[in-house]
Amino acid sequence: MYPLIRFAKELVKFRHAPALDPLGTHVSTHMCWPWDLDPWWELNNGRTLTLFDLGRIPLARRTGLVPILRANGWGITVAGNSTRYRKRIRAFQRFTMISRTVGWDARFVYMEQSMWAGTECCNQVMIRSAVTSAQGIVPPARVMEALGHGPDSPPLPDWIQAWIAADATRPWPPIIPDDAKLHLPL
Repeated sequence: MYPLIRFAKELVKFRHAPALDPLGTHVSTHMCWPWDLDPWWELNNGRTLTLFDLGRIPLARRTGLVPILRANGWGITVAGNSTRYRKRIRAFQRFTMISRTVGWDARFVYMEQSMWAGTECCNQVMIRSAVTSAQGIVPPARVMEALGHGPDSPPLPDWIQAWIAADATRPWPPIIPDDAKLHLPL
């Protein structure tokens, strides 16, 4: 189930937080609850991705993106990600989440988020997101200008550029193995 109560708590908690530049950093603290755990008593990998919403949405609000989305009838979606898991987060453990926009290209905005136990990074995700309208993807330069920021992105780090290049070679739609085709509905 989506963590609606936690989501609401984060929005209330940061409702009076100072505004952030579109490239500013949002820092929040969370706890791993029993319903976040997998069978090995650690934060579930899928739940980790869901909990990252608790950093991204307040970041969007603090940068002024949420009112711009509403005013224009736009939405925002995750269009891809790459995640690294390096250290377990256990039940009732507190962790700090760091969320920030790194830059953008002609179609997507790239965000970096990480969860920390003290000074040790537990996991990190790079999110490729898109602002959408009824006509399709809204160019990030237009979104940044609506935020009062220049349209030009800072240079994307090499590792993000390499991910973009590698992901462009990935077949879409995926190739279905012959033995799986037998199980598809007609």
